[in-house]
Amino acid sequence: MKRALITGITGQDGSYLAEFLLKKGYQVHGIVRRSSTFNTARIDGMYQDPHEEEARLFLHYGDLADATVLRRILQKTSPDEIYNLGAQSHVKVSFEEPEYTADCVGTGTLRLLEAARDYMSSSGRTLKIYQAGSSEMFGAAPAPQSEATPFHPRSPYAVSKVAAHWYARNYREAYGIFAANGILFNHESPRRGETFVTRKITRAVGRIKLGLQSKLYLGNLDSRRDWGFAGDYVEAMWLILQQPQPDDFVIATGESHSVREFLELSFSMAGLNWQDHVVIDPRYFRPSEVDHLLGDAKKSRAVLGWKPRVSFEQLVRMMVEHDSELARQELTLRRAGHNVALAGIAND
Repeated sequence: MKRALITGITGQDGSYLAEFLLKKGYQVHGIVRRSSTFNTARIDGMYQDPHEEEARLFLHYGDLADATVLRRILQKTSPDEIYNLGAQSHVKVSFEEPEYTADCVGTGTLRLLEAARDYMSSSGRTLKIYQAGSSEMFGAAPAPQSEATPFHPRSPYAVSKVAAHWYARNYREAYGIFAANGILFNHESPRRGETFVTRKITRAVGRIKLGLQSKLYLGNLDSRRDWGFAGDYVEAMWLILQQPQPDDFVIATGESHSVREFLELSFSMAGLNWQDHVVIDPRYFRPSEVDHLLGDAKKSRAVLGWKPRVSFEQLVRMMVEHDSELARQELTLRRAGHNVALAGIAND
């Protein structure tokens, strides 16, 4: 039975990847940060008591800021594959917390690579490492962007991801470690955090439809992104580590849509006019904007045989329907006298 270790397993991508690997017959280990409240909602449905004989998903407390614990987890789990998805991944927040973002995204990747190098040296085992890159690394680079496009990051998050990308490349070239980079363009789902602009929109659609809120505050509506479904993209992560040699791959749909288009489609699916409800708030503009991201994924299609299954319209509908159901549940609870706390309202 293959063993995989996932950092960031409680996030959107980590939860879809864990599901995917469990279906593939893997034993899956995940690193979670200690919190006073439970933060495992995305993986609760697949978790089993580790005392049960058939259990194949195991969680370990740790942090990319703690090199000692990373080494200890590697020794304990002996993984065949590592998927480094852990990060402070919110672009807007990275401007407010640049040092923390750099530490967990950039230096955190370096700590993990060093821990993996030490583990392989002491154990004699080999393992494969997937490093989660981001289209934000391209930033102001002209679209379309491919593996050959020079990076031009426009946020502390993007700069940190560029550092992580080059750390992985360096360890591949210097030590012969199987360290591969997946440069994933925007990928969304009903599990997306509610402070990201796509989920913020679809959550608002359901709530406005039922009278739970009246306004939605957003920033730049003209930014264009290449949006796909996160459930499709985790398969690409796995395929990257099944290759005979480590390499770097852009994963994208090859289609670009503006925030305005996402907004219009989402509201229209609920029979609403977005212009009646959306207010532009300058506080949600980034200090340096990324105007147009469009992925050229020819290499991943040719080498990995990967292509997206869920279209842009299907993705938006999936998210709107999910969040409309959440709004209905919220309304039921409110009518029963319960106060329902909402997630943050920041805009990506």
